[in-house]
Amino acid sequence: MSTFQLLLLIIAGGVFYLFFKQLFSGNHPKRGVDFEAKVADDQIGGINRPDKTFSKPTVGPTRMEQLLHMADEAVQKEDYDEAKKALQSALIVEKNSIEVLQRSGYVAMHNHEYDEAKEYYEKIITLDPDDDMAHVSLANALHKLDDEAGAQKHHEEAIKLDPEYAAHHFNYANTLYDLGRKDEALVGYKKAYELDNTLDEAKQMIEKLGSHNG
Repeated sequence: MSTFQLLLLIIAGGVFYLFFKQLFSGNHPKRGVDFEAKVADDQIGGINRPDKTFSKPTVGPTRMEQLLHMADEAVQKEDYDEAKKALQSALIVEKNSIEVLQRSGYVAMHNHEYDEAKEYYEKIITLDPDDDMAHVSLANALHKLDDEAGAQKHHEEAIKLDPEYAAHHFNYANTLYDLGRKDEALVGYKKAYELDNTLDEAKQMIEKLGSHNG
């Protein structure tokens, strides 16, 4: 065997020795082992790998939100028939939605459909007896239907639930004025103006009724 061949044999033996030493040492990468960050700042995606970031899906409006938006836009345009159609569809989606019932009552009042308005507001009160706005709105609808006892009852209930809200006193005073109960109406207008001195309508009625009494 030549010196060159002997040298190759020694080199080959060294390579095999190092290979098998590494193989059985357990230091080689293992298939199936999860990635672990080597330093605290390592992360999958983000700054280190911007190509691996994940986008968030764009969440569109729900069908209910779309219908309420359509109704509100129609009301702004004073197209109450179109608003009513959108709200009727919304009630199919969720028949006990107070948001939809409130809007439906409002639209019904503008359409002079007082019986319908009454039903909407009564439904709200069955769902939430402490809804003062539903009580005052029902009182206004009942007044239009000449149910004065019912109107008085719900005006008083609205005031009881929120005695510091000037509009409740003002609305009740308007009903009393329409009924010819002007002294009681004056008390209501004064209370409304006391709570909110920006209510010019209340101030005007106080002056009107005051001069009438004088």
